[in-house]
Amino acid sequence: MKSFFVFSGQGAQTVGMGKDLSESSPAARAIFDRADAVLDWPVSAVCFAGPAEKLTESKYCQPAIYTMSCAALAAFREKFAGITPLACAGLSLGEYAALFAGKAFSFADGLKLIARRGELMDLACRETSGGMASVLGGDEAVIREVCAECGIDVANYNSPGQIVISGEKNKVETAAAELKARGLRKVIPLNVAGAFHSRLMAGAGEKLREVLAATPMELPAVPVYHNFTAAPAGSAAELRANLQAQVAGSVRWEKCVREMIAAGGDTMIEFGPGAVLTGLLRRTAPEIKYFNINSSTSLDGFTH
Repeated sequence: MKSFFVFSGQGAQTVGMGKDLSESSPAARAIFDRADAVLDWPVSAVCFAGPAEKLTESKYCQPAIYTMSCAALAAFREKFAGITPLACAGLSLGEYAALFAGKAFSFADGLKLIARRGELMDLACRETSGGMASVLGGDEAVIREVCAECGIDVANYNSPGQIVISGEKNKVETAAAELKARGLRKVIPLNVAGAFHSRLMAGAGEKLREVLAATPMELPAVPVYHNFTAAPAGSAAELRANLQAQVAGSVRWEKCVREMIAAGGDTMIEFGPGAVLTGLLRRTAPEIKYFNINSSTSLDGFTH
């Protein structure tokens, strides 16, 4: 098995996530305990008991998903110590758990960084009126052209036939109407707090620069494919620049996955709540094996 590890992004959260892992795995429990000690609010309680409204706010959601994903990884390593990835990646927020997996920074430093990122993105959401929509099917060049004409951005290149657009809410609505006029019938508005991965997040990215500069980090021990470039960074400075640019930049997820497969990956292992990334894999490279590690049951079902 030549596995590549991937980590869930925002939107995958669910009340109760990680609870059974913390009860069955000492390694996972240690991650939740560490999170509770580092931040000034009980991360484990929000993961295990919600409420759902709190868990959808970036300020709480991002540290919660990061913690749950790292706990799932810790439980997996506790049980399958011999399995090491040839590469890692994460969708947006998940990139931070991927960097932790690659030992670019400590769990605590990553948690403090992601907590500040969530706060800055929440602030940007409140200061703007943003929206997003998922475009299913259709020509990528047409989608990019309409976005440029309407003054919005492509947020995510997720898989063949799934692109997400993002920007000022009224402009996203105008773009959706134009795409439908050009024959793209499936344009679905998303229930989000703001325009993630668009120019409306540029201010949050700029403010994150100082936090990144103050956070100890180094190049990871295994290649981590960045959302912004779909490639590993060549230096710690480039790593920081990629994380800053990612806040307002496009997520090139499909290319990240294809590059990890091209590097030899034959099995995707997704850590964190939900199964979004393995779902995207089935549309991108259906021949690749996959596993989800998000519960004690999924750990019991893992074979290699």
